[in-house]
Amino acid sequence: MYVGLALTVLATIATYVDRSTTHLLADHIRAGYPDYSQARVDSAVTTYLVVSSVIGALGVLGWLTAAWAVKAGKRWARPVATVMFVLGASAGLAGLLTKDTSGATGLPPELGWAGMIPCLAGVFAVTSLWRRRRPT
Repeated sequence: MYVGLALTVLATIATYVDRSTTHLLADHIRAGYPDYSQARVDSAVTTYLVVSSVIGALGVLGWLTAAWAVKAGKRWARPVATVMFVLGASAGLAGLLTKDTSGATGLPPELGWAGMIPCLAGVFAVTSLWRRRRPT
């Protein structure tokens, strides 16, 4: 679960790294909306950074809660971790696949896939939880 936590933090940070280096998101927005001014592109990027940060913070909270519940042997750890995985995977898939009004996906594929990487740890964590014997 701590691997998932670290991957969630890295996926969240990736959007900030992109803003200061590669500008994939800004270029993607500019390609989809060529009439946008630079200020409007910057505003869209900032909005995405806020959304990404909120989703990342919720993901961190989810991983920490699940790790604590499992370590404490809580009976509700498995179903709650499963629900958190479904919510996280849904958020990741939404970022990867949702098309905006330009007809393109809202995110460049690189950032969309970065948002899916923590789901790999989620699949492993949930599978491991359901294979373990339930604490008595």
